[in-house]
Amino acid sequence: MKREILINAAPRETRIAILEDGKLVELLADRPDNRRMVGDIYLGRVDAVLPGIQAAFVDIGTEKSAFLHASDLVRETADEAEDEDEDEEEDDEDERDEPVEKKNGNGHSGNGRRAKAPLIQEALKRGQEILVQISKEPISTKGPRVTAQISLAGRFLVYIPDSSKVGVSRKIGSSPERARLKEQVQSILPDKSGGVIVRTVSEDVTPEMLQRELNSLMSQWKKIKRKTHFQKAPSLVNRESGLTRGLVRDIFSDKVDSLAVDSKQVYNEIVGYLKDIAPELIERVKLHESQVPLFDTVGIESEIRDIFKRRCDLPSGGYLIIEPTEALVSIDVNSGRYTGKKDPEKTVLRTNMEAAQEVARQLRLRDVGGIIVSDFIDMETKANRDRVLQELRQHLSRDRARTKAFAVSDLGLIEMTRQRVRQSHYQSSTEACPTCNGTGRVLTPETIVRRMERSVKRMAVEGRRDNLLVKLHPDVAMYVLEQERDLAQKLQKAANFSLEFRDDPLLKPDEFKLVVKAQGRDVTQQYAIA
Repeated sequence: MKREILINAAPRETRIAILEDGKLVELLADRPDNRRMVGDIYLGRVDAVLPGIQAAFVDIGTEKSAFLHASDLVRETADEAEDEDEDEEEDDEDERDEPVEKKNGNGHSGNGRRAKAPLIQEALKRGQEILVQISKEPISTKGPRVTAQISLAGRFLVYIPDSSKVGVSRKIGSSPERARLKEQVQSILPDKSGGVIVRTVSEDVTPEMLQRELNSLMSQWKKIKRKTHFQKAPSLVNRESGLTRGLVRDIFSDKVDSLAVDSKQVYNEIVGYLKDIAPELIERVKLHESQVPLFDTVGIESEIRDIFKRRCDLPSGGYLIIEPTEALVSIDVNSGRYTGKKDPEKTVLRTNMEAAQEVARQLRLRDVGGIIVSDFIDMETKANRDRVLQELRQHLSRDRARTKAFAVSDLGLIEMTRQRVRQSHYQSSTEACPTCNGTGRVLTPETIVRRMERSVKRMAVEGRRDNLLVKLHPDVAMYVLEQERDLAQKLQKAANFSLEFRDDPLLKPDEFKLVVKAQGRDVTQQYAIA
């Protein structure tokens, strides 16, 4: 599979596109007003301790206090750490912005064996200072999530100051190589100086390079600890690498065929960084100097615009409808214009197989997280249902975010979870419509007219006899003119005062105003209950 990275660097925005076999599968964006926070380390102050949910809120200086669960205070014990490398959760190709895995109430992640979580009320007190690292950015109405389990990522190693184990990424499949790397790191790691996770790109790396990076990470940790003695909470004590440097560190390897960048400055920074860690990759870095924008040369701008659309077309003529909600993301698979030839089951299977590939791609491309429910077209045989599920899982395996797809339910649904550490592109790049407040729907002109009619009648019931000016959105005024021309006359007769309709383009489509003409006073709120 051919993998490419494209970096479009502008003064106010950096966009990174990842392509697989010429198809856009991932888009990352960074703006000064929407900076990535995961991996940042803060000296925080405990605002509140909540024993009922075994959590605390920590003031780190952000708009909302950060959430810290008791399980994120856990440290594994030395004897538990001995043989955990097979269960290691660190993925080599994961961006540094990875969340702490979800744990159950006992502080277990489900994979690693961890010590039982302490009681939050015994571990923390209100007003106490604590060093924390952001594991999940603020999303919607929630503040950031933090962990006290600090980790510092390098290209080859992840240093965990409060750990005591040496783990090796599960993606290194060779047992002899895993054993060699573990032995090498153990030989260079000073006693009681922390733990280390060996990342996949460390294969064939010399002990000298591992030693140099370990020394750098340990030195970085000492600087962070020194800062905590001179800074007052809440304060930022260490900022994670920027998007471009972090991506080159975590993703760019011999598995990537090329990296193209359209900024000379960023190009020089990448080359300079690679000289120290992977000089053999420099020849794969290309500077795009054409007047034609980089993303236009590969034709992905239209795909980027489409990530906000509900509908996503499939090659055979079927399509997906993707609907994000507060609780989950629903994906509906439709056959569309594709009707096949003779065998309906084959038609459905082909559409579902295409949909399985596209669902996996769209989750990565839109950076959707949380709970996802996909409604594939019903299939009669279990063998075909299993084929679709296997296809989906195969393509989800390419995702750098941790994902899990469960078996097809009795209702024919496939439920999935995907790690979420920041807002999706939909959340970060759009805002709720001021008219519909995010529902995507507005009231019909007839509904608005009926509401206005009830409001006028309420005035009449109170015995008011003021002449009234009724302001309507132009579309609603046009509806009255075309469909209910005698409405004003009927209302005047029923209310016993004069009415005048007038269109107002400044009103929202589902808004109207009642104005007392003599005084110019707006009485809408007083009478427009429903």
